[in-house]
Amino acid sequence: MAAARVPVFLLDEHQVVKPGEIGTFEAIKSHAESFGFRVEHVPLEGQWRCGGSEKYEEWVLSLLGLDAGDGPQPWTGDDHFAVTLADSPEELEAILRGKAQEGFSARIAAGYCWPWSDARSDDTLVPDVRIGDWAKPRNVKGDRAVGNAPSSALWATMDGGFEQVGCLYTAQGFEYDWSGVIIGPDLVARHGRLVTVRDRNKDPQLTRRSVTDLQVERHVRNIYKVLLTRGMAGTVIYAVDPETQEFLASLIEQHSQRL
Repeated sequence: MAAARVPVFLLDEHQVVKPGEIGTFEAIKSHAESFGFRVEHVPLEGQWRCGGSEKYEEWVLSLLGLDAGDGPQPWTGDDHFAVTLADSPEELEAILRGKAQEGFSARIAAGYCWPWSDARSDDTLVPDVRIGDWAKPRNVKGDRAVGNAPSSALWATMDGGFEQVGCLYTAQGFEYDWSGVIIGPDLVARHGRLVTVRDRNKDPQLTRRSVTDLQVERHVRNIYKVLLTRGMAGTVIYAVDPETQEFLASLIEQHSQRL
């Protein structure tokens, strides 16, 4: 705040995804007022991600319990954005590969519920993300390409990125036409709502003892909010937990689009 006469902060409070990040309106307002600064809050209502679909954005927030509403709501469709539920990771991959072959950009991302190994000494990646017989590697960790896999910073935009499963740290800040999201066992549906399961998340940022349960709860929900809002044309979802998969089917299958 000492850097300018009129500091301006552009905030999305649901992009706070790890401990130590400061990004809430109340925190900034409180700090500014402690210096005697006047604070002007200007809500930015326009939606540019997700094909401009405010309806989808609101649906994601209600699904994840990030709004003040009554909880998850049925998806009733939107001409500007497609949402569908895949029955398996194989089907999710097949749908997105088909979109990529049609000339669209497409990526698969997942929650941090599987290891993220370093590349092997022979320049191959470890297929860490395993669901039944389906397995794919995470995206490259560093700034150097590994075989046909682009570097971490280029996973979302360069050829070859489709063959790895991205995570929050490679997907945040990017968009692609078609987004595949694998909801891991750290977020499951129970009694009509999604609840977090701390011990199923493997992110080193969240597994430290100093991180409270409340922080984990907030960050896991925000992480999936980021992952679910990367697509510009549509999102394909698959949940590892069977009860969660059934819950999502009850919300979106009636208006799911055949892709």
